[in-house]
Amino acid sequence: MQCKNTNSKWALITGSSGGIGKALVNEYINADYNVIATDLKYSNESMDNVIFIQLDLEKFVLDEVYAVEFLNKVKQATSGRGISTLVNNAAVQIIENVEKLTRKQWNESVNVNLFAPFFLSQIFIDDLEKNSGSIVNISSIHATQTKKRFVAYATTKAALSAMTRNMVLDLGSKIRINAIEPAAIETDMLKAGFEGKADKYRELQSFHPIGRVGTPSEVAELAVFLSSDSAGFVQGACISASGGIQGCLSDPI
Repeated sequence: MQCKNTNSKWALITGSSGGIGKALVNEYINADYNVIATDLKYSNESMDNVIFIQLDLEKFVLDEVYAVEFLNKVKQATSGRGISTLVNNAAVQIIENVEKLTRKQWNESVNVNLFAPFFLSQIFIDDLEKNSGSIVNISSIHATQTKKRFVAYATTKAALSAMTRNMVLDLGSKIRINAIEPAAIETDMLKAGFEGKADKYRELQSFHPIGRVGTPSEVAELAVFLSSDSAGFVQGACISASGGIQGCLSDPI
């Protein structure tokens, strides 16, 4: 990795290996940021202006020593300048019925999807305040509208959106904090779930009034905007990126 943009701001992005995560990395680079990319799985992919640091979010939540070690790695990577933007993108989506959801599955969902964004935000408060920075939480349409067997995922995303609004009351004069609530996004994971079901995928697209699902780059471009000075008065917002589906009422007629 070579950081050619030595004077650029730093963005830290969790879940950088997923579909939205990769788009986030690319869009922040295009916006002249340097990027700390993190994921549970190790990546040896080399990109200019990107440093990869492996991060186990459950361990980060449960082990304070591990969390401080990660903070120090970030400080070293940024030459002590610290980050200007934190994008809490990583999440686990465990699909299970209420009767069968295990404690392990519930705890993993809460730790990764809710506690990790909170404690990452907390540990980087000083850096973000010093750099007039911002936090962007990638929530979900499931924060407000969900479906069967999504109770763990939907509950954590609802809490993440609420946390976004509530943290502003303590930190609103120091750090801007906003969330994005996407509907269906065309990632490899989404397409894999519809493999061999082209008719169902077309039906999913048609459910969105805009006539299609979203793209990872559309979420990423919105995140970059929320990190920018142009969004200076946007604070505590949970912004729907739903293609209009959020306003739809399911009706058999």
